[in-house]
Amino acid sequence: MSEMSFEQMLEGSLKTIRNGEVVEGTVIDVKPDEIILNIGYKSDGIITRNEYSNDSNLDLTTVVSVGDTMSAKVMRINDGEGQVLLTYKRLIAEKGTKRLEEAFNNHEVLTATVAQVLDGGLSVVVDEARVFIPASLVSNTYEKDLSKYEGQEIEFVISEFNPRRHRVIGDRKQLIIAKREEMQRELLERIKVGDVIEGTVKNVTDFGAFIDLGGADGLLHISEMSWGRVENPKKIFNVGDKAKVFIKDINDTKIALSMKFPEDNPWNEAEVKFAVGNVVKGKVARMTDFGAFIELAPGVDALLHVSQIAKEHIDKPSDVLKSGQEIEAKIVDFNKAEKKISLSIKALLSDNKAEAEEDDAEVVDVDIEKVAAETEE
Repeated sequence: MSEMSFEQMLEGSLKTIRNGEVVEGTVIDVKPDEIILNIGYKSDGIITRNEYSNDSNLDLTTVVSVGDTMSAKVMRINDGEGQVLLTYKRLIAEKGTKRLEEAFNNHEVLTATVAQVLDGGLSVVVDEARVFIPASLVSNTYEKDLSKYEGQEIEFVISEFNPRRHRVIGDRKQLIIAKREEMQRELLERIKVGDVIEGTVKNVTDFGAFIDLGGADGLLHISEMSWGRVENPKKIFNVGDKAKVFIKDINDTKIALSMKFPEDNPWNEAEVKFAVGNVVKGKVARMTDFGAFIELAPGVDALLHVSQIAKEHIDKPSDVLKSGQEIEAKIVDFNKAEKKISLSIKALLSDNKAEAEEDDAEVVDVDIEKVAAETEE
């Protein structure tokens, strides 16, 4: 039997490898843009930066060191320079795809960092395997701008898994809805009518504001925002504002809120402040053909009938009054039970005339007495 050369014996002692095979090696050198591995083959293995990670700016010296052992997948046995071209990124991606498949089958909740914000949604990476979360599945409410999610760690489930078509879809929306339903149930078990609670303004409309109570939204209707008149809720509230409210009513999952706290009711001491005979000032709040409603205090309006505006005949209030105008009048009727107050400018004018006549009489009397005294002298 012929003797084998040293080269033949050396080659025979080395293992054989194939494209696509997973090999394990030891790092014998590392540069910012490549890793060199001893894989027990006649040639060393090379992992370029692009085949290690999707991060084109990654410095490989910060992630591996000489002496480390790592697995990689063979891409080409000869890269043209006698070295074996390896990929770490694709091997991890395959493991990641397997991980996603298991998560899909087990309905597992995954956590990952948003790697990229796209026009139609978010891209996250799980062990180098990419998952796309469409904009419609990012949240339970429509979000026009998704940029706030960039770099943020989020939870999601895999709702569709088809790696052959490169279609792996994530869903964050169903988790938010499920959590919201659980929080809503806990909140409804905890609260009752009359409870005072602090919430956050979630949305403001022309008819009211929706307040997030920490598990469910409550509606604060425009009529319940103040004892006074509110023209536009958007002038009072902004999204994100804190609001102290009390539970007015609970109907199944619908919660009605109010800021008209009973202790602040302006009618509590109205019978003293607005007693019949008192002269008061107020602003014209609104007008009708039969009279004008005067705001005496926030939440307290009084009727000034058209017949009580002046001594002379007036066809309609708007002929002599303007919205927002301040007037002075006398209270001629008060009904706390029905929350009705009637005013009269005519009565006040009559009182003022009578007083003026009395003053004139007093002056005349004094003059007569003075004259009489002077005559006696």
